Amino acid sequence: MKGVLNSDASSTSRSADPAETAAPTGRRAGTGPYLDEVTGVGGAHTPVWFMRQAGRSLPEYREQRAGTTMLEACFDPEMVCEVTLQPVRRHGVDAAILFSDIVIPLAAAGVDIDIVPGVGPVVAEPIRDAAAVAALPELTPDRVEKIAEAVRLLVTELDPQTALIGFAGAPFTMASYLIEGGPSRNHEHTKSLMYSRPDVWNALMVKLADLTTVFLRAQIDAGVDAIQLFDSWAGALSLRDYRSMVLPHSTGIFADEVISTVPRTHFGVGTGELLGAMGEAGPEVVGVDWRLPLDEAATRVPGKVLQGNLDPAMLFADRSALDGEVRRILDEGARARDLGARGHVFNLGHGVLPTTDPGAVTHVVELVHELTGK
Repeated sequence: MKGVLNSDASSTSRSADPAETAAPTGRRAGTGPYLDEVTGVGGAHTPVWFMRQAGRSLPEYREQRAGTTMLEACFDPEMVCEVTLQPVRRHGVDAAILFSDIVIPLAAAGVDIDIVPGVGPVVAEPIRDAAAVAALPELTPDRVEKIAEAVRLLVTELDPQTALIGFAGAPFTMASYLIEGGPSRNHEHTKSLMYSRPDVWNALMVKLADLTTVFLRAQIDAGVDAIQLFDSWAGALSLRDYRSMVLPHSTGIFADEVISTVPRTHFGVGTGELLGAMGEAGPEVVGVDWRLPLDEAATRVPGKVLQGNLDPAMLFADRSALDGEVRRILDEGARARDLGARGHVFNLGHGVLPTTDPGAVTHVVELVHELTGK
């Protein structure tokens, strides 16, 4: 994919003509509740899966990961396969999401980055000028072959009724890590570069959009059924800045001729005021965090499938309170359909928190299936 060269340029990627573009050979011929919902068919029940369902909240995950760094785990195909499958076995979710991290393509390309326990991604040398952007290495498919191998293993293990979702970080969120050097509350260095040197900013976003495209294409070619683009920190932006400095680059990713062959989800945290623009980027599904009711979200992104949006903290509440919230969200999802939403995928408004009781997650899956089964 060629990147966007300025803030108002249109992407040079083209959407694939289904008659011209064959599905990647690794793809399974599955349907199931998740794929039926996101493609507008409508399934046997409201599908449910959870961001960060594979990971820290599961004792089997902690046992599997003992003595292994996060980066080592993400490049170990057999471990990625096992960890991805763990929540499917335990919770009975309708989709598995590939165990990985949004900075994996940066690490694969050769950026000196680490995932520090209790901190998150940490970059050894933050990128804050034109020279550093020019020196940022490109990602080639051979550098993510281990991730593709993990996907191929999962394709053979998963029931065709359980979708496999691949993912990547969106350019803005990856840029924020690269520029800040790690997680940030205020994104001051990121915004400073974006406002002061828009030429450098756009050059960086072009490189990151290309890197993201390579990473998602590798997953799709290996057999994932759908993808999700995480723009986790886009909520730090105004709608004006998002539209001019971020949206064109995300749009180019979604329009890529390979990426556009699978159902696509766009997600961010604190992005209620950006939802309309995020929907314009081209996804079939828009993730909604817990701050905005689904029926209100339906008016901001008409014609989209909505994903969400239980507050992750509610998994710590007693069963009565938790059940009430699940019912409320399902009711809002039904009203959202009446208002023009094409469907509803039940999920959290962000990821499963590390100290969550796995039993609460399983309970929510069973309740959603029970309440929405036809």
